[in-house]
Amino acid sequence: MVRTDADTLSSVRNAARLLKEFTAAERELGVSELARRLDLGKSTVYRLLSTLTSERLLERGPGGRYRLGIAAHALGLAVSARIDLHEASVATLAQLRNITGETAQIGVLDELDVVHVERLESGHSLRIFSRVGHRLPAHTTGTGKVLLAALAPDELHARLAARPLVRRTPFTIVEPAALMTELAKVAARGWAENVEESELGVASVAAPIRDHAGTVTAAVSVAGPVARMHRGALRRFSGLVVEAGETISRRLGYRQPSATVDADRRSAVLESFRDLLGRLDVERADRS
Repeated sequence: MVRTDADTLSSVRNAARLLKEFTAAERELGVSELARRLDLGKSTVYRLLSTLTSERLLERGPGGRYRLGIAAHALGLAVSARIDLHEASVATLAQLRNITGETAQIGVLDELDVVHVERLESGHSLRIFSRVGHRLPAHTTGTGKVLLAALAPDELHARLAARPLVRRTPFTIVEPAALMTELAKVAARGWAENVEESELGVASVAAPIRDHAGTVTAAVSVAGPVARMHRGALRRFSGLVVEAGETISRRLGYRQPSATVDADRRSAVLESFRDLLGRLDVERADRS
């Protein structure tokens, strides 16, 4: 029998309904109970359970009852992190927007793209128009540079090897070695800037946001027209953006290390970038 799109959608809907039956109050459920609640045949429920278990969204306990699996737990953590970031950043983002007068935003990394997940528009009539969910090549933005600079060297090298660096303006960095040099500067000073690299007439400055473990999970930035975001404004705003990133990080549970530990961390990061630049030079020589 040929399955139709309607059949597939029905199966997906039933799988979603089944997953939503598991709650904090009812962590484990059996086939019969689920069949009764969903008004489905036991054979249908068993097939759904088998599929969801194979995908690790569910797991079968010793007594034959089912409970949420490790993949569902990971999805829950992702949602929790997103909610925590919003709650931790909303007041600071508004303050940053009000002090600078420019658009304030938060972005996260998705492979080699940066995605804006929080955004407060500038009150100026001449401002940057975008939206939450907007996606840009990470190497072209201040936010993206901060996030790329925080990746482990091997991870960064693998991502750059998987996709060429696209040019959006005459000022976009498109050579991997040049980008590595730029990212090393970002890692050393703790903030990044973008002057017309993503879009002509637009500039931004960004700083990292760290979670409770110290991992850079997002970046906060301000962006505006280059007529207002000139070099002096970028330098002035950089301190405000770094402070905003530190404030949000503290609300996420991060505790700033001592000056000595922080200096050692930055030194190790810079050394890793030097090693990666050396590998890129060898690869370029081999190709030539």
